[in-house]
Amino acid sequence: MANDRDQQNNVEVLEQGNIYFCYRPKVEEHSVEGLDDVQRFYMVLKPHGKASYRLIVVGQKQLPEVSQHGQQTWGFVESVSSDAKKIEQGLREKTYQTKTRGKREQPAARSVGEGVYDLVLHNDHTHLVYALELPEEQGQAQQELRIEPEGSYILNIKNPDKPSPQGAGLGEEQKVDFPQHLQKRFKNHRFIAANPPHFLDYSGAEMVLISAAADVSKELGIELDPQSETESTAEILNDLRMRKSRHPIEPLLTGEWR
Repeated sequence: MANDRDQQNNVEVLEQGNIYFCYRPKVEEHSVEGLDDVQRFYMVLKPHGKASYRLIVVGQKQLPEVSQHGQQTWGFVESVSSDAKKIEQGLREKTYQTKTRGKREQPAARSVGEGVYDLVLHNDHTHLVYALELPEEQGQAQQELRIEPEGSYILNIKNPDKPSPQGAGLGEEQKVDFPQHLQKRFKNHRFIAANPPHFLDYSGAEMVLISAAADVSKELGIELDPQSETESTAEILNDLRMRKSRHPIEPLLTGEWR
């Protein structure tokens, strides 16, 4: 039987980068007090050495609970861009007109976490592992969204040619159209590992996150290198350009809902 060290030696880092978390309040909910007031929960992956920002919707408005091994959450890539400004613009406040209720406002997204991530191949599956840089301590918002100081999740990509469970998955018009060299990797499988990470570079790519561990170093032998950040150096504000003039940043710094 392989021991823990043997298991850790079967780890290959496929990609490294910055990870950002944010949430958007429901329409007309300008003061958020909990998950009931949240419309969508997002994470953004920015790989190092690559001009790409992936905006990913996390289903159930929460990450899987890392203390509950095997808990699953569905998600999908909403948009991908080489321009951070385009991602940020999609998260700004929106105003639109309805026939029955008149003008409606969708509040801007709020920053709620940032850190570093690795996407690694472990034996025959891939893990998304991360460590937070901000906030320094979990607040109510991070706790309810299940953004732990660090975590590991098995990341599987869904075959768009296979049916989704009833009541889940994207509609036909939203489904991803992978290039042939990626689609062929599925063979007849419903889910496969996110290897290569290019699967995440296509809008509509669906995935399942499965909680694996809260201690990344112990599980995989990986040492992430989060840096100490402040409001002035926060990369979600400087890189993703989520300035406080457009996006309230209190959840990022204090952990309190806003």
